[in-house]
Amino acid sequence: MIRVLLYEDNSQLRDGISILLNGTEGFEFVGSFPDCSDIVAQCQSLQPDVILMDINMPNVDGLEGLKRIRKVNSDVKILMLTVFDDNQNVFEAIKNGANGYLLKKTPPAKLLEYIQDAQTGGAPMTSSIAAQVLKMFSGHSNPVEQFNLSERESTVLGLLVNGHSYKMIAADLFISIDTVRSHIKKIYEKLHVNSKSEAVAKALKNNY
Repeated sequence: MIRVLLYEDNSQLRDGISILLNGTEGFEFVGSFPDCSDIVAQCQSLQPDVILMDINMPNVDGLEGLKRIRKVNSDVKILMLTVFDDNQNVFEAIKNGANGYLLKKTPPAKLLEYIQDAQTGGAPMTSSIAAQVLKMFSGHSNPVEQFNLSERESTVLGLLVNGHSYKMIAADLFISIDTVRSHIKKIYEKLHVNSKSEAVAKALKNNY
């Protein structure tokens, strides 16, 4: 059972996502709030596995809420769910520890799949967002050369950046999920990071 918490100021969207999650086996909708004013206390109380987070909200917005949570909790998965697909918001979300970045026009079935991907270690991104991240990478010199990644490690990193889950990477490369985890562990060690989000952010921050 994946416990999902939502931060969204649009009441119709809140109701829609609530109905979707409560009506789907394997998901539990634990609550929703119109802003992130009390996000730390709410997360401690409700213990979600995955948070869906809008960006543009009154009072305390999603990016600030993301920062507050990451100061005290690095385990909960946070997926930005927004209408904004500009580089600045994407960069800020990834830099501050978002596990994925989705647009609100994402179809319901795909949203459920993305939530499952995040819970199992993936970094889901709407395809247009993934393309932006890859473009940000391509504007710099190759991060593989900077971090001394092997050819297979660079392939795995590329798939991660493109939003693939561990399961999808294993299928694409015809290897086991345990082997994928082993590759990713080595990638994180070489990049000196603890998550895919940090890996992307480090590459961007250092203009690699």
